[in-house]
Amino acid sequence: MSYKENYKNWKDEPTKYWKEKSEDIYWYKKPKKVLDSSDSPFWSWFPDGVLNTCYNCLDIHVENGNGNRNALIYDSPVTKTKITYTYNELLNKTERIAGALQNHGVTKGDRVLIYMPMIPEAVASMLACARIGAIHVVVFGGFAPNELATRINDSKPKIIIAGSCGIEPGKIIEYKPMLDKAIEIANYKVKKCFIFQREICEAKLISGRDFNLQELIDNSDIAKPVPLKSTDPLYILYTSGTTGDPKGMVRDNGGHAVALKNSISMVYGLKPGEVFWAASDIGWVVGHSYIVYAPLLNGCTSILYEGKPTGTPDAGSFWRIISEYNVAVMFTAPTALRAIKRDDPNGVEINKYSLKNFRMQFLAGERADPTTIEWASKHLNVPVIDHWWQTETGWAIAGNFAGLGLFEIKPGSTGKASPGFDVQCLDENGKIKPIGEIGSLAIKLPLPPSCSSTLWQDKARYKKAYMEDYPGWYSSADAGYIDNEGYIWVMSRTDDIINCAGHRLSTGAMEEVLSKHEYIAECAVVGIEDELKGQIPMGFIVINAGTQESNEKIIQETISMVRNEIGPVASFRKVVVLKRLPKTRSGKILRSTIASIVDNKPYKIPATIDDASILDEIKEIIK
Repeated sequence: MSYKENYKNWKDEPTKYWKEKSEDIYWYKKPKKVLDSSDSPFWSWFPDGVLNTCYNCLDIHVENGNGNRNALIYDSPVTKTKITYTYNELLNKTERIAGALQNHGVTKGDRVLIYMPMIPEAVASMLACARIGAIHVVVFGGFAPNELATRINDSKPKIIIAGSCGIEPGKIIEYKPMLDKAIEIANYKVKKCFIFQREICEAKLISGRDFNLQELIDNSDIAKPVPLKSTDPLYILYTSGTTGDPKGMVRDNGGHAVALKNSISMVYGLKPGEVFWAASDIGWVVGHSYIVYAPLLNGCTSILYEGKPTGTPDAGSFWRIISEYNVAVMFTAPTALRAIKRDDPNGVEINKYSLKNFRMQFLAGERADPTTIEWASKHLNVPVIDHWWQTETGWAIAGNFAGLGLFEIKPGSTGKASPGFDVQCLDENGKIKPIGEIGSLAIKLPLPPSCSSTLWQDKARYKKAYMEDYPGWYSSADAGYIDNEGYIWVMSRTDDIINCAGHRLSTGAMEEVLSKHEYIAECAVVGIEDELKGQIPMGFIVINAGTQESNEKIIQETISMVRNEIGPVASFRKVVVLKRLPKTRSGKILRSTIASIVDNKPYKIPATIDDASILDEIKEIIK
């Protein structure tokens, strides 16, 4: 069925559409009701259904005779380790962690906080929680103690599962001292921790509180899956880069399983048994959805990669993985490709590997500039597809659908709306804007299955954050426009639209122009305060490795490019060259932080920042 037919089927009969999709999931009790809208805007999908997500990810494939199929491939260049787990083996590890949790008093509805590096035990711990109805709360490994403590206070976990350390190129990050400090300063006191000891750096365990996770796995009985209501929470995930109180997205079991199993085939075109790789971290929503749950729900093989796009050991790391494990489809952030392009602008490393089974590259998480898409398309010789989604939605709001027959790719656009999402571009009064005009991108309610239905224990904040700007709509906080063919162009966050002498200008559009320069690896444009015009744009650029041109010449060329393509109205005259851009660990550029530094305003260093030293470099440059 084509995209057009699929979208029309959903639009005409949304309840029937999702009822049919729900039949791909195994239910202990099949839902008779598809959507409960009695407590708007807190909708419930498949409210009377009963299922277990872990059973749908693991047991069902074993019972269907596919237990020897590869489920998870762990590849860690930082430890030089490669391990493949079949569905049988991953189920066994999961059952025993689940058994250990039950033995230590964890029951349905209890929270379990997971603070681990990218290791198989982290994936099995998530699935173990799902197995017994515990709600997992994954916090990115290496978060600072105070940030970890806020998440402990908010979620109140019965047990914390942690790794002894994380490993970055050239350094070991000890997790246990940070965990101990977080427990010490948290108001809520955690009484038990399971610690996975990594050989490279074993942690000192506190008697009576800390237990060796591997010993528990070796000695625990197995736990059977617990039947859960569709509306029971599967996990809480705190949004990255938030300031103040953490914002815990809640994802229910039933709608999540239905939407994700549908998405892995519809969006990415994956069939059971094929290899899918989401080059992300389990601390982010991409890792939850597309390293752990969606591939396993569909009986695929998922890659768990403990490394970087460059430096572990070189800019060919991604292509080695794809070649070695016959990856069919990959999903990563645009910033990863930009890092590879910066170190290997001519694609020399790509040519070292056979990518004969690789058929598609997906991008999301940060705006994918057309230049990066075109570079990847040229050197990989496969479709490179940008798609748009958020932590709040858990899967793609818009894309180009490999399972429905790809349509034309327009570099710079995130494709068309996914079946389930009615996306419109609104003005400040909530009226739909004319085709091609920039405004606020919003989604007509109700949101489809797997979208976060609330914030953990804070319904009022959920309504205020997402539902009050435009009654009847979910506000995405992204700005962009929709063209005459229905393609959605996400240009920037709404707070990245600057007002320059009365003109509303998109910093994303300016970044798109800068990225066309042959020597620019990546860039950011932010709005800074100006006494005369209110705001003016300022560019920050990173230059390709090995470039011979002077910085001054490149700066002048970029100013001319923006003037020619956007117009003098942009007032684009300030450009700074940096060695790298400040980013979160998930690859999002910290534009608001940069703007605060330039405007000499106070700012909070985000907990998710990859390397805070670059902020000091920016301060020095703009003095």
